[in-house]
Amino acid sequence: MLLKRYYDEPLAQASFLLADTSAREAIVVDPNRDIEAYVKAAAVEKVTIVAVTETHIHADYLSGTRELARRVGATAYLSDEGDADWKYGWADEPNVKRVRNGDTIRAGRARLDVLATPGHTPEHVSFVVTDEAASAEPIGVLTGDFVFVGDVGRPDLLERAANMKGTMEKGARTLYASLARFRDAFPGHLLLWPGHGPGSACGKNLGGLPATSLGYEKLTNWGVRAASEAEFVREVLAGQPEPPAYFKHMKRMNKEGPAILGPFREPPRLPDEELVAALERGDVVIDLRSTKQMLEGAIPGTLSIPVGSSFPTWAGWLLPYDKPLSLLADDGARALAAVRQLAMIGLDDVRGWYGPGAFAAWERARGPLSATPSIDAKAAFERAKKGDLVLLDVRGSAERDGQGIPGARHIPLGYLPERAGELPRDRPLAVFCGGGTRSRIGISVLRRAGFTQLLDQGGGFPEHAEAGLPVE
Repeated sequence: MLLKRYYDEPLAQASFLLADTSAREAIVVDPNRDIEAYVKAAAVEKVTIVAVTETHIHADYLSGTRELARRVGATAYLSDEGDADWKYGWADEPNVKRVRNGDTIRAGRARLDVLATPGHTPEHVSFVVTDEAASAEPIGVLTGDFVFVGDVGRPDLLERAANMKGTMEKGARTLYASLARFRDAFPGHLLLWPGHGPGSACGKNLGGLPATSLGYEKLTNWGVRAASEAEFVREVLAGQPEPPAYFKHMKRMNKEGPAILGPFREPPRLPDEELVAALERGDVVIDLRSTKQMLEGAIPGTLSIPVGSSFPTWAGWLLPYDKPLSLLADDGARALAAVRQLAMIGLDDVRGWYGPGAFAAWERARGPLSATPSIDAKAAFERAKKGDLVLLDVRGSAERDGQGIPGARHIPLGYLPERAGELPRDRPLAVFCGGGTRSRIGISVLRRAGFTQLLDQGGGFPEHAEAGLPVE
């Protein structure tokens, strides 16, 4: 049996291809929307993808199951666990089969047994992997968002992201029961391949190993080890990161059936001179350059989200799903990279991209670009104590536990557009986070909302702590 793992860094998401190379058949599990990777891998390995499946209705990225199955003529296998609210809307399409606990998916002698593991979501399943050519005993489990390295899937997303009130405590108790059954039913040598790693908002403290074992997680994973339901429920619901706003869209799209996308293509190049009119009519324009470039000079009205490891998260938090988007980039390669990452979270409506000449066009029409001065932590804190400026902390709520700055306002970055009205406009705002990227995205959000007195405290909380300044 062949097992290949594919890891998308910006999504912190893993997908898998399992194949019986003798039978020349393969299964893909939890594919994302970049289906070309799986199609190419199958061609290289000279196998046919006969089955495509997923562990649950994902909230953090748009699934590629529907598109990949159609593209290669495979059967899509979808969970039929959970109640009526969590059934797939596209499960009646041709070449789709519903599966429940105990069902089997095969590619030659590579076998997946469906294991119901509810809690993260009601319909969540894991897949017990058996290489029948080697042994009748299972080798491991593809755990999806059930068990991670050092953590477990969060059960609060239905309530906090999809607004299904009263579900998170029930989900936590269900997850505890699933973990207890799992822990007791299988041997410790069983390998576990989780669906996410560090940086995913599907848990709060995910480890970075690509695989682990049940025995190791019994020793080290607080959720797997938990012996008390009450203690588990309390711990699993505490300190979870804010679920990005786009999660509710992903749940809906993945449940109904993601649109068929086709290959990623560089969007059309837009005339640089049109950017001024585009912003005046309210178009959403994303500046993809580095945050350093943004601080040196930005076009007012654009939203700065640099292409990089956190791009999908902040794009999903801050961009609308009901309006077309335009990009502002140094080159076509950066624009194409953004198109790919936007498509991963279902933001497909990209009109095109403006090039570097748009900055000169803006200056000719409207004058200088907006530059953002920097300020160090000590100077910012001293000025804030005097009332000369306001410190604005855009970190997540869990990051501030015992690590806040006295007197600082706190608005997590994802909530900043809707809460910007809470901030004063008569004094400068010194914006900080934990590392610099979020604060600079926040500066562009505030500039777009009409704030003009903005300072970059780019060293963030670490610089404040290193300077020996007070914390709370």
